[in-house]
Amino acid sequence: MLRSVLEAMPWLDAAQAPWQWLNSLPSTLAAQRELASEADWLVAGESMIHRSAVIEPGVVLKGPLWIGPNCRVAAHAYLRGGVALCPGVTVGPGCEIKTSIIGPGSRLAHFNFVGDSVLGADVNLEAGAILANYWNERDDKTIRLHLGGPVIHPGVTKLGALLGDHVRVGANAVLSPGTALCEGAIIPRLGLVDQDSPQAA
Repeated sequence: MLRSVLEAMPWLDAAQAPWQWLNSLPSTLAAQRELASEADWLVAGESMIHRSAVIEPGVVLKGPLWIGPNCRVAAHAYLRGGVALCPGVTVGPGCEIKTSIIGPGSRLAHFNFVGDSVLGADVNLEAGAILANYWNERDDKTIRLHLGGPVIHPGVTKLGALLGDHVRVGANAVLSPGTALCEGAIIPRLGLVDQDSPQAA
């Protein structure tokens, strides 16, 4: 899972789990900024933006950030807390991305929230889809991952979704914290994915 992200960003540690990539993203991106070629990259503060990327007016960028080649970030998007966009990513107007890695060619339509997540290649989020990263309604904030074997405890209280390549998430769908979807999964419009229901905990 998420091999496409490693191919696009070979500087990520293949020995780590995806949520560990998120934890170490600030230092990882800092190392990339040190290696950046001024001919190809615009480096300002904690932001590193490929010169072929298009950033529309009104976008708010709070580093650390890595925006790869041929990305497009539309008006009034908000990127914060450590964000890496692989080549060819499109972020639609009004989207918020927090501490996430978005895989090559993936598309966020508009008014999406993506928190503490890793998306594979060619993932499509329709308008209003939410990748929630925190159990606001629970006393127990523990994130548990259900990946088909024993339950995994990543040791974090904020983790959104891990989405394989070619996943499709319909408009206004909500993925609860700790959602993991395999390659090609389809979530219908208005769908709710809750893989860690209180009964399963």
